[in-house]
Amino acid sequence: MRIRRVLRDYWVDVVAILVAAVVFIVPFVFMLLTASKARTEASHLLFSLPTQWQLQKNVQDVLAFGNDVMVTAFRNSIVLTVASVSLVVVLSAMVGYVLQRRRDRVGTAITALLIAALVLPPALVPTIFVLQKIGLFKTLPGLVLVEVVQLMPFAVLIFRTFVSAIPRELDEAAIIDGAAPLSLFFRVIFPLLRPAMITVIVLTSVAVYNDFVNPLYFLPGTGNETVQLTLYNFQSQFSTSWNLLFGDVLLITIPPLILFIFFQRQIVSGTTAGSVKG
Repeated sequence: MRIRRVLRDYWVDVVAILVAAVVFIVPFVFMLLTASKARTEASHLLFSLPTQWQLQKNVQDVLAFGNDVMVTAFRNSIVLTVASVSLVVVLSAMVGYVLQRRRDRVGTAITALLIAALVLPPALVPTIFVLQKIGLFKTLPGLVLVEVVQLMPFAVLIFRTFVSAIPRELDEAAIIDGAAPLSLFFRVIFPLLRPAMITVIVLTSVAVYNDFVNPLYFLPGTGNETVQLTLYNFQSQFSTSWNLLFGDVLLITIPPLILFIFFQRQIVSGTTAGSVKG
Protein backbone atom coordinates (compact mmCIF):
# COMPACT_ATOMS: atom_id res chain seq x y z
CA MET A 1 0.00 0.00 0.00
CA ARG A 2 2.77 2.42 0.85
CA ILE A 3 4.50 1.88 -2.50
CA ARG A 4 1.22 2.47 -4.34
CA ARG A 5 0.60 5.67 -2.38
CA VAL A 6 4.09 6.94 -3.16
CA LEU A 7 3.66 6.16 -6.86
CA ARG A 8 0.25 7.87 -6.90
CA ASP A 9 1.50 11.02 -5.18
CA TYR A 10 4.90 11.29 -6.87
CA TRP A 11 4.39 9.60 -10.23
CA VAL A 12 5.65 12.68 -12.09
CA ASP A 13 8.91 12.63 -10.11
CA VAL A 14 9.28 8.89 -10.68
CA VAL A 15 8.78 9.29 -14.44
CA ALA A 16 11.28 12.17 -14.54
CA ILE A 17 13.89 10.10 -12.70
CA LEU A 18 13.37 7.15 -15.04
CA VAL A 19 13.66 9.35 -18.12
CA ALA A 20 16.84 10.96 -16.74
CA ALA A 21 18.28 7.51 -16.04
CA VAL A 22 17.58 6.34 -19.58
CA VAL A 23 18.85 9.52 -21.26
CA PHE A 24 21.96 10.19 -19.14
CA ILE A 25 22.95 7.29 -16.89
CA VAL A 26 22.48 4.37 -19.31
CA PRO A 27 24.70 5.88 -22.07
CA PHE A 28 27.39 6.69 -19.50
CA VAL A 29 27.34 3.12 -18.17
CA PHE A 30 27.54 1.76 -21.73
CA MET A 31 30.51 4.04 -22.42
CA LEU A 32 32.24 2.87 -19.24
CA LEU A 33 31.67 -0.82 -19.99
CA THR A 34 32.88 -0.50 -23.60
CA ALA A 35 35.97 1.40 -22.48
CA SER A 36 36.76 -1.49 -20.12
CA LYS A 37 36.76 -4.21 -22.78
CA ALA A 38 39.38 -5.62 -25.11
CA ARG A 39 39.33 -4.40 -28.72
CA THR A 40 37.67 -7.51 -30.18
CA GLU A 41 35.01 -7.68 -27.50
CA ALA A 42 34.30 -3.94 -27.68
CA SER A 43 33.74 -4.14 -31.45
CA HIS A 44 30.45 -6.00 -30.85
CA LEU A 45 29.02 -2.88 -29.12
CA LEU A 46 26.95 -4.93 -26.69
CA PHE A 47 25.60 -3.69 -23.37
CA SER A 48 27.34 -6.34 -21.30
CA LEU A 49 30.03 -6.73 -18.68
CA PRO A 50 33.55 -7.26 -20.05
CA THR A 51 35.00 -10.73 -19.67
CA GLN A 52 38.24 -9.06 -18.57
CA TRP A 53 38.38 -5.51 -17.22
CA GLN A 54 40.98 -3.42 -19.09
CA LEU A 55 39.89 0.11 -18.24
CA GLN A 56 43.24 1.18 -16.80
CA LYS A 57 45.19 -0.28 -19.73
CA ASN A 58 42.88 1.33 -22.30
CA VAL A 59 43.13 4.73 -20.60
CA GLN A 60 46.93 4.45 -20.55
CA ASP A 61 46.91 3.55 -24.26
CA VAL A 62 44.76 6.59 -25.00
CA LEU A 63 47.08 8.92 -23.09
CA ALA A 64 50.19 7.48 -24.75
CA PHE A 65 48.77 7.44 -28.30
CA GLY A 66 50.61 9.43 -30.97
CA ASN A 67 53.51 10.81 -28.93
CA ASP A 68 51.27 12.04 -26.10
CA VAL A 69 48.90 13.91 -28.41
CA MET A 70 46.26 13.66 -25.70
CA VAL A 71 48.41 15.74 -23.34
CA THR A 72 48.81 18.40 -26.03
CA ALA A 73 45.08 18.34 -26.69
CA PHE A 74 44.26 18.83 -23.01
CA ARG A 75 46.71 21.72 -22.79
CA ASN A 76 45.23 23.41 -25.87
CA SER A 77 41.67 22.92 -24.62
CA ILE A 78 42.48 24.32 -21.18
CA VAL A 79 44.19 27.42 -22.63
CA LEU A 80 41.36 27.92 -25.11
CA THR A 81 38.67 27.51 -22.45
CA VAL A 82 40.28 29.75 -19.83
CA ALA A 83 41.08 32.56 -22.28
CA SER A 84 37.69 32.46 -24.01
CA VAL A 85 35.63 32.29 -20.83
CA SER A 86 37.61 35.11 -19.16
CA LEU A 87 36.99 37.46 -22.07
CA VAL A 88 33.35 36.44 -22.38
CA VAL A 89 32.64 37.09 -18.69
CA VAL A 90 34.28 40.53 -18.52
CA LEU A 91 33.08 41.86 -21.88
CA SER A 92 29.57 40.43 -21.61
CA ALA A 93 29.10 41.81 -18.09
CA MET A 94 30.08 45.30 -19.28
CA VAL A 95 27.83 45.16 -22.35
CA GLY A 96 24.93 43.69 -20.39
CA TYR A 97 25.21 46.45 -17.77
CA VAL A 98 25.26 49.21 -20.37
CA LEU A 99 22.33 47.74 -22.33
CA GLN A 100 20.17 47.39 -19.23
CA ARG A 101 20.89 50.88 -17.95
CA ARG A 102 20.58 52.49 -21.38
CA ARG A 103 16.91 52.37 -22.36
CA ASP A 104 16.89 53.99 -25.80
CA ARG A 105 16.64 52.98 -29.44
CA VAL A 106 20.33 52.19 -29.72
CA GLY A 107 20.17 49.77 -26.80
CA THR A 108 17.02 48.18 -28.21
CA ALA A 109 18.67 47.74 -31.62
CA ILE A 110 21.78 46.16 -30.11
CA THR A 111 19.65 43.78 -28.05
CA ALA A 112 17.77 42.77 -31.21
CA LEU A 113 21.10 42.09 -32.95
CA LEU A 114 22.21 39.92 -30.04
CA ILE A 115 19.03 37.88 -30.25
CA ALA A 116 19.51 37.52 -34.00
CA ALA A 117 23.07 36.33 -33.40
CA LEU A 118 21.68 33.46 -31.32
CA VAL A 119 19.55 32.32 -34.25
CA LEU A 120 21.71 32.92 -37.32
CA PRO A 121 24.38 30.30 -38.11
CA PRO A 122 28.04 31.39 -38.16
CA ALA A 123 29.62 32.21 -41.52
CA LEU A 124 32.60 29.84 -41.73
CA VAL A 125 34.22 30.87 -45.01
CA PRO A 126 34.14 34.67 -44.41
CA THR A 127 35.46 34.14 -40.87
CA ILE A 128 38.36 32.06 -42.18
CA PHE A 129 39.09 34.79 -44.76
CA VAL A 130 39.14 37.48 -42.06
CA LEU A 131 41.41 35.41 -39.79
CA GLN A 132 43.82 34.82 -42.68
CA LYS A 133 43.98 38.54 -43.44
CA ILE A 134 44.84 39.46 -39.85
CA GLY A 135 47.27 36.54 -39.46
CA LEU A 136 45.32 34.64 -36.79
CA PHE A 137 44.18 31.62 -38.78
CA LYS A 138 45.46 28.30 -37.35
CA THR A 139 46.32 30.02 -34.05
CA LEU A 140 44.83 29.74 -30.57
CA PRO A 141 44.27 33.53 -30.27
CA GLY A 142 42.24 33.45 -33.49
CA LEU A 143 40.09 30.58 -32.21
CA VAL A 144 39.65 32.41 -28.89
CA LEU A 145 38.22 35.40 -30.76
CA VAL A 146 35.82 33.14 -32.66
CA GLU A 147 34.61 31.51 -29.44
CA VAL A 148 34.16 34.88 -27.74
CA VAL A 149 32.13 36.31 -30.61
CA GLN A 150 29.84 33.27 -30.75
CA LEU A 151 29.26 33.03 -26.98
CA MET A 152 28.90 36.70 -26.08
CA PRO A 153 25.26 37.15 -27.23
CA PHE A 154 24.04 34.44 -24.85
CA ALA A 155 26.19 35.73 -21.98
CA VAL A 156 25.16 39.35 -22.52
CA LEU A 157 21.48 38.46 -22.26
CA ILE A 158 22.10 36.62 -18.98
CA PHE A 159 24.01 39.56 -17.49
CA ARG A 160 21.47 42.05 -18.79
CA THR A 161 18.64 40.16 -17.08
CA PHE A 162 20.56 39.95 -13.81
CA VAL A 163 21.55 43.64 -13.82
CA SER A 164 17.84 44.53 -13.98
CA ALA A 165 17.53 43.27 -10.37
CA ILE A 166 20.25 45.68 -9.15
CA PRO A 167 18.69 49.04 -8.12
CA ARG A 168 19.83 52.16 -9.93
CA GLU A 169 20.28 53.87 -6.57
CA LEU A 170 23.61 52.06 -6.21
CA ASP A 171 24.83 53.69 -9.43
CA GLU A 172 23.66 57.11 -8.30
CA ALA A 173 25.27 56.75 -4.87
CA ALA A 174 28.60 55.73 -6.40
CA ILE A 175 28.49 58.64 -8.87
CA ILE A 176 27.76 61.08 -6.05
CA ASP A 177 30.81 59.70 -4.20
CA GLY A 178 32.92 60.52 -7.26
CA ALA A 179 33.28 57.09 -8.84
CA ALA A 180 34.34 57.02 -12.49
CA PRO A 181 32.39 54.81 -14.92
CA LEU A 182 34.92 51.94 -14.86
CA SER A 183 35.33 52.22 -11.09
CA LEU A 184 31.55 52.18 -10.71
CA PHE A 185 31.25 49.00 -12.73
CA PHE A 186 34.19 46.98 -11.39
CA ARG A 187 33.94 48.05 -7.73
CA VAL A 188 30.17 48.26 -7.28
CA ILE A 189 28.29 46.33 -9.98
CA PHE A 190 30.68 43.55 -10.98
CA PRO A 191 30.92 41.95 -7.50
CA LEU A 192 27.10 41.77 -7.37
CA LEU A 193 27.01 39.73 -10.58
CA ARG A 194 28.58 36.66 -8.97
CA PRO A 195 25.59 34.28 -9.49
CA ALA A 196 25.33 35.26 -13.14
CA MET A 197 29.12 34.99 -13.53
CA ILE A 198 29.12 31.42 -12.20
CA THR A 199 26.33 30.50 -14.61
CA VAL A 200 28.14 32.02 -17.58
CA ILE A 201 31.48 30.50 -16.57
CA VAL A 202 30.10 26.97 -16.26
CA LEU A 203 27.94 27.04 -19.39
CA THR A 204 30.52 28.70 -21.63
CA SER A 205 33.33 26.52 -20.28
CA VAL A 206 31.40 23.39 -21.23
CA ALA A 207 30.53 24.90 -24.61
CA VAL A 208 34.15 25.80 -25.46
CA TYR A 209 35.59 22.59 -24.05
CA ASN A 210 33.11 20.43 -25.98
CA ASP A 211 33.34 22.46 -29.20
CA PHE A 212 34.22 20.29 -32.18
CA VAL A 213 33.37 22.39 -35.24
CA ASN A 214 35.35 25.56 -34.52
CA PRO A 215 38.70 23.83 -33.78
CA LEU A 216 38.15 21.64 -36.82
CA TYR A 217 37.80 24.61 -39.18
CA PHE A 218 39.75 27.41 -37.52
CA LEU A 219 42.62 25.50 -35.83
CA PRO A 220 43.84 22.79 -38.22
CA GLY A 221 47.34 21.39 -38.17
CA THR A 222 49.56 19.10 -36.15
CA GLY A 223 50.01 20.22 -32.57
CA ASN A 224 46.77 22.24 -32.61
CA GLU A 225 44.50 19.39 -31.53
CA THR A 226 41.84 19.89 -28.89
CA VAL A 227 40.32 17.09 -26.84
CA GLN A 228 37.29 16.70 -29.10
CA LEU A 229 39.44 16.29 -32.22
CA THR A 230 41.34 13.38 -30.63
CA LEU A 231 38.30 11.21 -31.34
CA TYR A 232 39.63 10.92 -34.90
CA ASN A 233 42.70 9.10 -33.62
CA PHE A 234 40.89 5.84 -32.95
CA GLN A 235 38.65 5.51 -35.99
CA SER A 236 39.34 5.21 -39.69
CA GLN A 237 37.54 4.29 -42.88
CA PHE A 238 37.98 0.56 -42.41
CA SER A 239 38.43 -0.04 -38.66
CA THR A 240 37.70 1.53 -35.30
CA SER A 241 39.19 0.80 -31.89
CA TRP A 242 35.95 1.10 -29.98
CA ASN A 243 37.53 0.41 -26.60
CA LEU A 244 40.07 3.23 -27.04
CA LEU A 245 37.47 5.53 -28.62
CA PHE A 246 35.14 5.15 -25.65
CA GLY A 247 38.11 5.46 -23.31
CA ASP A 248 38.91 8.77 -24.97
CA VAL A 249 35.27 9.89 -24.65
CA LEU A 250 35.33 8.90 -20.97
CA LEU A 251 38.44 11.00 -20.31
CA ILE A 252 37.16 14.13 -22.00
CA THR A 253 33.71 13.80 -20.39
CA ILE A 254 34.92 13.79 -16.79
CA PRO A 255 35.97 17.52 -16.44
CA PRO A 256 32.68 19.10 -17.61
CA LEU A 257 30.70 16.49 -15.67
CA ILE A 258 32.51 17.37 -12.44
CA LEU A 259 32.06 21.09 -13.18
CA PHE A 260 28.33 20.66 -13.66
CA ILE A 261 27.85 18.52 -10.54
CA PHE A 262 29.52 21.07 -8.27
CA PHE A 263 27.86 24.17 -9.74
CA GLN A 264 24.40 22.99 -10.81
CA ARG A 265 22.64 25.03 -8.10
CA GLN A 266 24.49 28.19 -9.08
CA ILE A 267 23.53 27.60 -12.72
CA VAL A 268 19.83 27.46 -11.86
CA SER A 269 19.97 30.49 -9.55
CA GLY A 270 21.96 32.50 -12.09
CA THR A 271 19.59 31.80 -14.98
CA THR A 272 16.46 32.61 -12.95
CA ALA A 273 17.75 35.64 -11.00
CA GLY A 274 16.23 38.87 -12.21
CA SER A 275 13.69 37.10 -14.40
CA VAL A 276 10.78 38.71 -12.58
CA LYS A 277 12.00 42.19 -13.34
CA GLY A 278 12.79 43.56 -16.78
